Amino acid sequence: MKELLPEYLQYWVTVGLEKFIRIFWYFVIFEFTRYVILDYIVAFIFWLRRKKRKENWDIAAQKLRIENPLISIIIPGKNEGEHIYKLVKSLSEQTYRNFELIVVDDGSDDETPIIGKNLEKNGLITMFLRNDQRGGKASAANTALRFCKGKYVVHLDADCSFDRDAIENVLIPFYMDEKIGAVGGNVKVRNYEDSLCSRLQAIEYLKTISVGRIITSTLGIYKIVSGAFGGFKLEILQSIGGWDIGPGLDGDITVKIRKSGYKIHFEPKAICLTNAPNKFKKLTKQRLRWDKSIIRFRVRKHKDVYLPNANFKWLNFLSLFENVFYNVILDITWLVYIIDVIINFSGSLKFVILMNITLYMVVAYIQMLSAYIFSERRKEELKLWNVLPLMTIYSGLYLRIVRTSAYIKEFFFKESYDDPWNPEKSSSMAKRYGF
Repeated sequence: MKELLPEYLQYWVTVGLEKFIRIFWYFVIFEFTRYVILDYIVAFIFWLRRKKRKENWDIAAQKLRIENPLISIIIPGKNEGEHIYKLVKSLSEQTYRNFELIVVDDGSDDETPIIGKNLEKNGLITMFLRNDQRGGKASAANTALRFCKGKYVVHLDADCSFDRDAIENVLIPFYMDEKIGAVGGNVKVRNYEDSLCSRLQAIEYLKTISVGRIITSTLGIYKIVSGAFGGFKLEILQSIGGWDIGPGLDGDITVKIRKSGYKIHFEPKAICLTNAPNKFKKLTKQRLRWDKSIIRFRVRKHKDVYLPNANFKWLNFLSLFENVFYNVILDITWLVYIIDVIINFSGSLKFVILMNITLYMVVAYIQMLSAYIFSERRKEELKLWNVLPLMTIYSGLYLRIVRTSAYIKEFFFKESYDDPWNPEKSSSMAKRYGF
């Protein structure tokens, strides 16, 4: 039998289980335990509760339809002229219709002002607002917030599209539990056929959002309501002062709401489609910005969540700690693991590398299977399976290198304050006040 196995598999059969675990301790303790065992256990519990969840869903949906509250949909952005009309048209086809639509132009230098004013004049949007000087996305969102009249606020990105029942589905959870303060939508990649880069992100989104956020929401530690699609109670946004300057404002406001004593819910049936970067250069720039925000907000700004004071809550602690541990701390641990392997198993490196690739490839398929089980777009997402073997390089190497670089730049040099994503004046004020 051994002769039929590749040489590197024969090697692992020979060394035995104990040495196997010793060499691949990082994978066994952290990766497999968290992203396979725990995910499948929680996913199974989620599946077992499906009947009770449907009963609660139907009751909540009925309450929403009876009350039919006015909601405020806000769309802040810069140079989004080419997307606004398509978005407005898609929103007119939503099953939930009682909403006001507020578009905020944050100092655009394209045709956005002309398009926005025409949409307002023709009654296609409720209000078009413009910041003549760019203040950043948080500033634009807060400008809209001042004019909101709805019971709930739904924050959208202009370049997204939505399933017809998406707005209704992001509202229903508020009627399932009055302690829910914000609901995150399920963001998927629309342009997955554009390039290898976008296809890999589509798989990543399925794993980390469509499944990952079901897991964290079920555990009560869901930590980020995406700015692309999220619902909020207006009174809560007003009480916490709205959005603080980003990057990372999505995760920041989610933490602020959690610290105010409210629950955060992820709704997998509220589907939003977005365009992901289709080139690795653009993706690297985006992820450097996102990853710096983990240090800026979860390590520095909200460090009080980790302190045993009078406002300490275990779920808030676990929510942020899980994020910091599995991104920042394990990035450092991974370097320790690499050094351990090089020093102690240098003679077996080719077998170790090949087995690592095999293990992570198998896990990629196992994770994709869980995403496939939960998906409402199984036929479309079958097209992604052929690039799954590349996720080992994408997640295990590329994203890890980008993350590590971002953490170093932000931890030691606070480079997020120099990011052109925000205007210089806004960043300097944020740095002064510790935002």
